[in-house]
Amino acid sequence: MKKQPLDTTIVANRKAAHDYRIEEDFEAGICLQGWEVKSLRAKKVQLTDSYVLVRDGEAFLLGCHITPLSAASSHVATEPDRTRKLLLNRKELAKLHGATQQQGYTCVCLRLYWRAHLVKCRIALARGKKEHDKRASIKEREWNIDRQRLLRQGNR
Repeated sequence: MKKQPLDTTIVANRKAAHDYRIEEDFEAGICLQGWEVKSLRAKKVQLTDSYVLVRDGEAFLLGCHITPLSAASSHVATEPDRTRKLLLNRKELAKLHGATQQQGYTCVCLRLYWRAHLVKCRIALARGKKEHDKRASIKEREWNIDRQRLLRQGNR
């Protein structure tokens, strides 16, 4: 078995950065079954419409789709879109619960990654962006790309 470097990204939710303004992020463990870990090693996962729900003092990841491998899941009943429990400490859970009760805050999953041999989930408190905010973000990103291009041409 080959060694994996620390913090190897499995999948990132790039749509979250486009749709939300990230306020604060947390690292959470995630409860997985064996077939899900094998699918994560093969990067058969989608986070596009996933979000985090906090209820009864626990956090759950909803909307995360993990596609089962045909060889790895022959003897178990697989449920690709099941709700997965997130592992956070009590202070973080209280902070998430308090913030999601406020108007405009939501909790989204930013990425799944390996921390040594464990799967971790980077979640964030975020506020939804308006359409004009999204356009401004795109304009700023394109300007930064053009600026870098101009700087490279000027250094030649």
